[in-house]
Amino acid sequence: MLSVAILAAGRGTRMASSIPKVLHQLSGKTLLQRVIDSCKQLKPDNIYIIVGHKSRVVEDSILQNKGIHFIVQNPQKGTGHAIQVLSQKVKNHKGKLMVLNGDVPLIKAETLKKLIKFHDSKAADVSLITTMKENPYGYGRVFTKDNLIERIVEEKDCNKNERLNLLTNAGIYCFSWESLSKIINALKNKNKQKEIYLTDTISLLKKSYSFEVEDDRELQGINNRVQLSKCEETIQNLIKEKHMMGGVTFINPSSCTISEESTIGMDVIIEANTHIRGKSKISNNCKIGPNVFIKDTIINDNCEIINSTIFNSKIMDHVKIGPYSHIRPNSEISSQSKIGNFVEIKNSKINEEVKINHLSYIGDSKIGKCTNIGAGTITANFDGIKKYPTNIGKNSNIGANTVLIAPINLGDSVTTGAGSVITKDSRNNSLAIARSKQVNIENWKRNKPRD
Repeated sequence: MLSVAILAAGRGTRMASSIPKVLHQLSGKTLLQRVIDSCKQLKPDNIYIIVGHKSRVVEDSILQNKGIHFIVQNPQKGTGHAIQVLSQKVKNHKGKLMVLNGDVPLIKAETLKKLIKFHDSKAADVSLITTMKENPYGYGRVFTKDNLIERIVEEKDCNKNERLNLLTNAGIYCFSWESLSKIINALKNKNKQKEIYLTDTISLLKKSYSFEVEDDRELQGINNRVQLSKCEETIQNLIKEKHMMGGVTFINPSSCTISEESTIGMDVIIEANTHIRGKSKISNNCKIGPNVFIKDTIINDNCEIINSTIFNSKIMDHVKIGPYSHIRPNSEISSQSKIGNFVEIKNSKINEEVKINHLSYIGDSKIGKCTNIGAGTITANFDGIKKYPTNIGKNSNIGANTVLIAPINLGDSVTTGAGSVITKDSRNNSLAIARSKQVNIENWKRNKPRD
């Protein structure tokens, strides 16, 4: 039987934030959710989350919390105290208890599985993940002999010589519950911090083993925003390395961010300052960027997008977008279409081979195949209370600076005169003009301004 306890009660004062530390985000997920997701891959019998500071906010943040139990630690007197509180709530547990920190978000399920296997092979009372750090400041130092742990000394309690030891405690434990339950309540707060340390269990258990992990990137803890930034960089490097090995070219990788849920096809070129978020999917042979933001969007083959923003939309193949276009949610841009300079599209279906090249707003609209939208065209879809649709048929030509007052329907092969304000429907093969007649006054002189 395996249970997991995740320590998530702390305030995180060094984050300088009103948000609980474990709810700060890395690449769109909270630190705590990342730890939970790794734990779930172990298929544990129970997951216990030890909460304290803003406990209700932390509980409400958890996605799919079936099988997750919350234990309130109040007041928070240290990591050992957290497990003491857990032991009082869960008295008849058998098997193994894995303890993790909610602020060590990059831990891999594969590493946790290896820890369990190691623990079982040693019939250990406790197995602890350790790693060598070039700069171990802030981490507890682990002192071993023949792989058995003799003691752990927290950074603030280390003397000068003890600080020279580079083997550090990652804060991830696998306990035999039977062994732990016998000594957990014997822990005391005899240290400078006056806290009850879980590390003190090591000296009370006979078979305490060090499980050393060479790559310490997944063991990075987060206590401040500098460390948060370093973890974000670690995640992004891993994501971009994976895509590059899969056939994606990044012109300037350090300036780009990619979500873990996004997929990118082969022979895609990602230019500088491009950010792909959410569950986006970019197919083969696209050129994205520079200066592009895409979220929750599907982009098919052979598209080019430059200096533009796209949210929750579908872009079919051979589409060109930008520069400075804004594609808002629920839009679909069909094949061979061109969306150009300073164009905004919202909740609209743009059919094949449509051109909207300049300075236009298209909202709540359907635009037919091979239609050309002239510069400065506006669909006036909002009357102050409701939004209304605009429908334009195929092979139409909408003149520059046309305003279409929705709801309105224009048929196939309709032309509108430049500068028109169109308020009535227009049938197929028609010309619609609605503008004031030009008047020229000959020999007109402007009044001279007074001195």
